[in-house]
Amino acid sequence: MPRCFWCTDDPLYQAYHDLEWGVPLRDPGRLFEMLLLEGFQAGLSWITVLKKRERYRQVLFGFDPQRLAQMSDDEIEERLLDPGIIRNRLKLNAARRNARAWLELENPADWLWSFVGGEPKINHFSQRSEVPAVTVEAQAMSKALQKAGFTFVGPTICYAFMQATGMVMDHTIDCDRYAALLR
Repeated sequence: MPRCFWCTDDPLYQAYHDLEWGVPLRDPGRLFEMLLLEGFQAGLSWITVLKKRERYRQVLFGFDPQRLAQMSDDEIEERLLDPGIIRNRLKLNAARRNARAWLELENPADWLWSFVGGEPKINHFSQRSEVPAVTVEAQAMSKALQKAGFTFVGPTICYAFMQATGMVMDHTIDCDRYAALLR
């Protein structure tokens, strides 16, 4: 099956590409999870995060923002000892802070989707060089999230989040998923 240029031959990566990436996601809980995971990915490869996602779900209370917002400093210290996650104090503190900010949002899914007008933005890229790392919409989302109290939500992270959650459809036209997601 033809896949996007970034998808390696790793079965986990292929399953993510084929089943998740670019599929419009509107569930608030899953959007929150993806936003945090994109923040954990900062400076690393996405496959690193994918391989640790299940462990993150275990140690971060299933990405429940209510419980995560209450995570104590001692619980963060415990997680810093867990080799199953990316052990970065700033990112773990950001997860707690972002959970608190998330809980302050009214209709967070609708609010996030508003940055693309509520519907997926369908791109028709044929080459890797056409796919942007940042867009005006991602810059606006980043600025708004930061204003709302979020961290690890720079424009590049926000654009990756938009791609992953199907707010923008950036499967290239030669990818099998491109035609499937157009339907």
